[in-house]
Amino acid sequence: MKKIIVPIDFSEHSEYALKAAALLSKKMDVEIYALHMLDLQEVNFSQSSEFSQEKGIFFLKLAEKRFEKFLQKDFLKEVKLVPIIKHYKVFSEVNAIAKEINADLIIMGSHGASGLKEFFTGSNTEKVIRYAEIPVLILKNELNDVDFSDIVFATDFSEETIPAFNKMLDSLDFLGAKKHLLFVNSPNEQFKTTPEMDALANNFLMKAEGHTNRLVNVNFVCAKSIEDGILDFSNAVGADLIALITHGRKGLSHVFSGSISEDVSNHSALPIMTFKI
Repeated sequence: MKKIIVPIDFSEHSEYALKAAALLSKKMDVEIYALHMLDLQEVNFSQSSEFSQEKGIFFLKLAEKRFEKFLQKDFLKEVKLVPIIKHYKVFSEVNAIAKEINADLIIMGSHGASGLKEFFTGSNTEKVIRYAEIPVLILKNELNDVDFSDIVFATDFSEETIPAFNKMLDSLDFLGAKKHLLFVNSPNEQFKTTPEMDALANNFLMKAEGHTNRLVNVNFVCAKSIEDGILDFSNAVGADLIALITHGRKGLSHVFSGSISEDVSNHSALPIMTFKI
């Protein structure tokens, strides 16, 4: 991991994300790209195009000044930091920037059910996740360290998720954490017998290209819903990170259909990391 993007909206939750990136930077010597997206179209311009241009420049300079002040944090000292300001609030642009600089991770602060404050409102968190082709780490609270020791990786054991599963193992291998592979058997989905779940797991692991030697255990749980199973199991094992697979713009794959990702993110105080198929 060499480069991390942190979208900034000046809220305390984006500060949480920035601090987590700084902790990773000091641990792995990564470079942080702090990204602020200013939507000048939201500014109430007058009829005069000349005055509108002057007003746009004024708001841009104001944002640059506020951005510079926001980045004057003690925890950013001796951290490689690159500030970026974009003039439009386009969620696909986060991924475009990630591709341009060859970033490895996006870290975002989240307010939970109410969405990310100011810049990330409503379903905007999900929009960034759907566009992102790299892992996205979503934080609810301030982290004092990034020494994740127990990671729950929720899966449906489908073959199409194997590349994302391998990417998760590769991305988080430096942590040396215990990884719990979790399958939630729910009546809301097609309920499976124990032999059926064993067969799915065995087929999945056999095709995981030799990465399974770093996996500690496989777990099956029964729950009324997928999100309940993920959250209950994560709390039971004392996990400090939940990893989910996403299908990009098509939504979360199979067991994570509909709004499962948002439900897990909204109802869990734990950090969530998504990996795209």
